[in-house]
Amino acid sequence: MMKPRRRHPIQALSAVKIRNLSKPGKYADGNGLYLVVDPSGAKRWMLRTVVKGKRRDIGLGGLSLVSLAKARGDARTYRETARAGGDPLQDRRKVRTSIPTFAECARDVHAIRLPHWRNPKHGAQWLATLETYSFPYFGDRPVDQIESGDVLKVLLPIWVTKAETARRVRQRLKAVFDYAKAKGFRSGDNPLEGLGKVLPKQIDQPVHHPSVAYQDVAAFMQSLQNQPGIAARALEFTILTAARSGETRGAMSNEIDMDTRTWTIPGNRMKAGQQQRVPLSDAAMIVLRGLPRLGALVFPGVINGKTLSDASLSAVMRRMNIDAVPHGFRSTFRDWAAERTNFPRDVCEAALAHTLHDKTEKAYKRTDLFEKRQKLMDAWAAFVTSASADVIAIPRTA
Repeated sequence: MMKPRRRHPIQALSAVKIRNLSKPGKYADGNGLYLVVDPSGAKRWMLRTVVKGKRRDIGLGGLSLVSLAKARGDARTYRETARAGGDPLQDRRKVRTSIPTFAECARDVHAIRLPHWRNPKHGAQWLATLETYSFPYFGDRPVDQIESGDVLKVLLPIWVTKAETARRVRQRLKAVFDYAKAKGFRSGDNPLEGLGKVLPKQIDQPVHHPSVAYQDVAAFMQSLQNQPGIAARALEFTILTAARSGETRGAMSNEIDMDTRTWTIPGNRMKAGQQQRVPLSDAAMIVLRGLPRLGALVFPGVINGKTLSDASLSAVMRRMNIDAVPHGFRSTFRDWAAERTNFPRDVCEAALAHTLHDKTEKAYKRTDLFEKRQKLMDAWAAFVTSASADVIAIPRTA
């Protein structure tokens, strides 16, 4: 007579055992509770039980969001509901009707932040990147059901090939999940936590705006002065002040003091959020004095009261068959200052309104170096409006 085969009792899972599991498969904890390890390495809980006479598999969430103790507690609750003749899945669906989808949360975050972005184009891009890269994967899913493995499916295909875009998507995903947790739609860690150990290393390639070489800028300016239209004058002024094109396009008449030859840009129009005083050279003043006064804007668009579009200055350069962009003239200015002058680095950086990264230096610096920048901008104007790009001797100003 054969002896009955002895059944080995299922060994319950432990925190140490769970941490060491890496092989894909199902690992039993007992009473129908399993930890599932997916091929991607993601770990999730599953309860196998009988609901109204049929075997059902019920997902209890990812390990990153649901601890072993919570999974056991939830499994116990669901088993009791099933034994009483109820349907735990149906009950859970009723609860989840109040949980918004990821797409709904993303649009909420976008709406909250939109009024605080100075650049409307950035606001549009913020949501567009999520719509393009994340919505196809989990845009219509409840925000509390998205796990690290889902986020990896979004980031891995673009992490190396589109490094800058991928970093922006990652930041925006994090913001949405943080919002969802703050609103009580999620619990546990953000699904972005710990992904830095999984994602491959990015090799950044510096992005340079196409620019006109400083040796050619004087000839370019001569051609530009022959171009008609307010956009051409705005580009000319942008080059002479080394400003960003958006700062020029949004310039208001009350920002410019013709007596002191100063353009004061308020902080809400500056990239760094800090007020910037711009010294105006003789050449910049000539541009201003030649403008028609049509309203509050210094460089009004075609529609009265509207600013020039962000493409208007680029269009001037395209008409001139110049393979460069307006923003590139800031690089032109910086190269010229480094190669052809002895002005100190901090004066040149201040002229570009670059933010100091050294916190100690930033804390102690109280001056905007206006007088030294006035000399720098006068020298720059003399260079770009000269008949030829000969070397201009600049005395040391330190």
